[in-house]
Amino acid sequence: MIQILDVAAMRSSDATTIAGGVPGRELMGRAGEGIFRAGKWQPPVAIVCGLGNNAGDGYVVACRLAEAGFPCELLLMEKSFSPDGAYWFQQSQALGVPVRLWSEVDSLASYGSILDCIFGTGFHGQVSGEAARMIDLINQSGAYIVSADINSGLNGNNGLAEKAVRSDLTVSVGWYQPGHFLNQAMDWMATKINCEIGIVPLGPARFLLEVPDVAALFPPRKHFANKGTYGYLGLIGGSLKYSGAIRLAASANAAMRAGAGVVKIAVPRSLCEPLMPLILESTLYPLSESPQGLAFLEEEWRQLTRGLRVIAIGMGMEHTEAIRAGVRFLLQEYEGTLIIDADGLNALSALLREEPSLLQQAKPRVLLTPHPGEFSRLSGASIPEIQQQPLEMAEAFAAEHRVTLLLKGPTTLVTDGQETYFIDRGAPGMATAGSGDVLSGILSALCAGAASLPLAAAAGAWINGRAGELAQEKMGDVSMTASDTIAMIPQVLREIRRE
Repeated sequence: MIQILDVAAMRSSDATTIAGGVPGRELMGRAGEGIFRAGKWQPPVAIVCGLGNNAGDGYVVACRLAEAGFPCELLLMEKSFSPDGAYWFQQSQALGVPVRLWSEVDSLASYGSILDCIFGTGFHGQVSGEAARMIDLINQSGAYIVSADINSGLNGNNGLAEKAVRSDLTVSVGWYQPGHFLNQAMDWMATKINCEIGIVPLGPARFLLEVPDVAALFPPRKHFANKGTYGYLGLIGGSLKYSGAIRLAASANAAMRAGAGVVKIAVPRSLCEPLMPLILESTLYPLSESPQGLAFLEEEWRQLTRGLRVIAIGMGMEHTEAIRAGVRFLLQEYEGTLIIDADGLNALSALLREEPSLLQQAKPRVLLTPHPGEFSRLSGASIPEIQQQPLEMAEAFAAEHRVTLLLKGPTTLVTDGQETYFIDRGAPGMATAGSGDVLSGILSALCAGAASLPLAAAAGAWINGRAGELAQEKMGDVSMTASDTIAMIPQVLREIRRE
């Protein structure tokens, strides 16, 4: 795992490291060295510098490029330097690196590479004036673009920007910040890497999930085992209106591919016949219906839940009074792990308005899997408010309601309010009907025997995202469907086990 620090924690960590005896000048030198080594420089190189320490990283890179024989030029907002930056600027001048001011520049089209050192991770608000003009020139240049620390104009805490540098490579310095992942981040940076420079991280337990973290949940299976060893799971959902049979089949198939022992699918009785040809390995549990749709009968649901380690509810359903009754029953009576998705979340939102403490008093371990719209209904915050502070709002909600929350997005967040995981796997082609149902099936399998629900949920989201990436490689971002993601789950599991 790689720790992720928000902007305030990064500043504190940097200051503490310097106070502990590592000079700021030395850290700046390490940062510049890491950026220089990471880039695939195509001469000549323009190094576009603002003010402060982010510009200082650029001065170090200028020194390294000059020493390596690459023609380069410093383009300065003004000749004003931080104390550490001033040292490295003087070093660049001793090596003969040419300097121009932004006011002298009207095009960057003649450069093969551009290093963006205008703003660092502390930037917030809107870019304006000369900085906006320089960002436009960088983006219009056609050059190979590297951003130092973070793309200038991008908010380091939430990944939002109205105008920012669009990079081929972003080199994070020290530790990643949330803005490297959240909201629009992936649309501004083609690739990113982190360059550790010896800063001791001080901050909350927030981590980027990596392959070994997922692989640890898949030890070799024993010969002395049976289907019960790997968990009996229940999936409750389906309605004729929302093609529930197909969506529940997708969820069940995903659960089996991700390692479930047995999957029991509970659907309205009228869906059982169309569902039968779509499932071969799962079992069916018919639920009673009324003329209005699903009917909640407590004893029927009590029988359904017996022996199940995990239950997921909400996929392909309609939001009805019966669903609300079912969700309330599971929260009050079921003692395994409960995953609430889709219309199960809409039912829960209505229940919380009536019973705000319902989740806090729940018997099962609860995992909620909202997209921003569903989280808006759960939390009462608007979608723009959530986009401004997705991390803080997710952690606060999870802590207050004593649940694990999986907030879907370009980078998925999983948190119980104490530990938080970032999952940066996935592909644009996954924005298609049924993708959420596939995720619910994978999560059901991963959470069956998990000691840490947040870690298991994060691993499930990682597998789902990686399978989507492979499906997009095969089918394309326009043509892929949710079933293509399911088909790639075995390949993902083989990959992580090999590594």
